[in-house]
Amino acid sequence: MRWEDGRRSENVEDRRGAHVGRRIVGGGIGTLLLVLVAMYFGVDPSIIMNQTQAPVPGAGTPAQSEPYSASPEERRLAEFVSVVLADTEDIWDALFREMGQTYQEPTLVLFSGAVESACGMASAAVGPFYCPMDQKVYIDLSFYSDLKNRFGAPGDFAQAYVIAHEVGHHVQNLLGIAEKVNSLRSRTSESESNRLSVMMELQADCLAGVWAHHADRARQILETGDIEEALNAASMIGDDRMQRRSGGYVSPDSFTHGSSTQRVRWFRRGLESGSLNQCNTFQSDRL
Repeated sequence: MRWEDGRRSENVEDRRGAHVGRRIVGGGIGTLLLVLVAMYFGVDPSIIMNQTQAPVPGAGTPAQSEPYSASPEERRLAEFVSVVLADTEDIWDALFREMGQTYQEPTLVLFSGAVESACGMASAAVGPFYCPMDQKVYIDLSFYSDLKNRFGAPGDFAQAYVIAHEVGHHVQNLLGIAEKVNSLRSRTSESESNRLSVMMELQADCLAGVWAHHADRARQILETGDIEEALNAASMIGDDRMQRRSGGYVSPDSFTHGSSTQRVRWFRRGLESGSLNQCNTFQSDRL
């Protein structure tokens, strides 16, 4: 991916090295809020609960920062995600203007270990996430090591896909899609709620593809193998692969993000069309 000469975003908040106090305790409203948001975006709530029950560095004290020493590789990754975020800003700003709307740029928060958001506290184990309550994307850059080594999805464009997917959730939030779906999910059965979650996630994949389509047309960012990297990443984090990897059996009714095939299909659909109209997973005959 050609990114080194790209614009750096001014909407990056670096909280690496911050000590996060345990302000969420089991059974509290903070835990409930974060669990609900986690379920909304397809994160396993048990991960959240385990993290909120355990002490973290600086427990019981306000968040404090200390000098953070990043490796050369991590410094390069921080530069990379800043460029990717700036590119999503440029593309979505233009697309929103075409719709007669104003794009509100999200903030990307870099953290290490654990972080407090408006949605509650989360650890790096949660992975990258978007909090609609503060309109921020959160990522511990160590996730990219997991993406490569644990999930078998290396490559810089695979890393860009992760950011673009979370920004896709921000777009859903701005367009009012997230609020409508969340309201529906609160009134349905568990299986129907999961189905709606899958539609949300697949639409975010499609929106990531829309970004890639326009970014490449505008700045020719794609190099040989980049598309395959993103498609491989989408495939490797499909619910069916994740369930098999955990040693369990595949249960489609419990899917929250979509199968590998579905995730690849919808990312490719956005990539090839470049159209938001092609990303309506909620009215599609085929997910």
